[in-house]
Amino acid sequence: MELTTERSNRAYWTLVLAAAAILMITMGSRVTTGLFLSPLNTSTGLGVVKISFALAIGQFVWGATQPLFGAFADKFGSARVIVAGGILLAAGTALTPFMSSEWGLVLTLGILTAAGAGAGSFSILIGAVAQRLPAERRPFAAGVVNAGGSVGQVVFAPLIQAIISAAGWISAMITLAVATLLTIPLAWPLTKNAPARAAGKPGAASTGVGAEIGLVAQVKLALRNPSYLYLHAGFFTCGFHVAFLTTHLPGEVALCGLSASVSATSLALIGLFNIGGSLGAGALGSRYRMKSLLALMYASRAAIILVYLLAPKTAITFYLFAAALGVTWLATVPPTAGLVGKLFGTRYMATLFGLTLLSHQLGGFFGAWLGGVTVANTGNYNWMWYADILLALFAAVINLPIREAKIAPRIQPLPA
Repeated sequence: MELTTERSNRAYWTLVLAAAAILMITMGSRVTTGLFLSPLNTSTGLGVVKISFALAIGQFVWGATQPLFGAFADKFGSARVIVAGGILLAAGTALTPFMSSEWGLVLTLGILTAAGAGAGSFSILIGAVAQRLPAERRPFAAGVVNAGGSVGQVVFAPLIQAIISAAGWISAMITLAVATLLTIPLAWPLTKNAPARAAGKPGAASTGVGAEIGLVAQVKLALRNPSYLYLHAGFFTCGFHVAFLTTHLPGEVALCGLSASVSATSLALIGLFNIGGSLGAGALGSRYRMKSLLALMYASRAAIILVYLLAPKTAITFYLFAAALGVTWLATVPPTAGLVGKLFGTRYMATLFGLTLLSHQLGGFFGAWLGGVTVANTGNYNWMWYADILLALFAAVINLPIREAKIAPRIQPLPA
């Protein structure tokens, strides 16, 4: 049921801000994993490739669990999923310092923390918000929630690096584990105003059905929809970019002879500028076709990376690169989620958007893992940067054929 009263609007934004705060914590914990790669390597002696593989498994699991948790949230509510995720995330983070083998890190960083973060991530949170908002308010609300993840990057990256420098990586990991438990009380607003389970309507544009259909039937319809598959292909590229950089940007900075503080500051700048990018993408999504916004963002990434490769590798270069890339970093999420809602409605939003995030994290697996393989075999990340450019151009092109209805022009009121 769409709430319309002033009191209900306050409840909406309580929900939106709570969802943003949860994403701030879960994404903040995820984007700092690259800061632990070098300390883990020094402590365990496993090598960059093995640790990168564990982190790559985490990228995949984070995506693979989202449609599963999304289906559970669509049926039973989001709050239970987020509470369970908070416990898993805290447990996996706290156990990591006790692991000294590749498979131990796969268990903690690859499965427990990734599944826990997935339970409190985009598909669950944006799905919960979208089900409670009218269509015209969903894009901006998704932008606000998404911006919460960027705030997490701004806050957590320099904080965790400071703790690593001052007290060691184990203290930083334990601090992170305690912080993730805050997602549990923040889930409380999601227990209120649960949408009526029989009130959802699939998007008539894609299904041709005006009444409720089952989850399995809706997923089958979605997977036969070319526009949905194009959306997946573009989001795969986004995951490749994001996972490669969050995992290996500290390594790239080190190869350039710069201090660890440069990588932490760069990660924070990416998050800072993505706050504006996310809010901007959310606002523009109600005025312009979202597939066009996605194509523009992906094309801009190719140009930004090319400029970075040609520039001298100084701290200022990394900061400018991070700021430019940050504008589009996860600003792809609001229009992607918005397109899923446009195509299929919001009844099974958490599940269907969760599936697109699975594609995102398939890309993330290859971005994190191949980054480690590349640097181990060539001594640098050049081939990964070239792959980034080509995939960005592919994503820009593949979004253009998506069948998205044109934005209806706003009717200006007549002068009095």
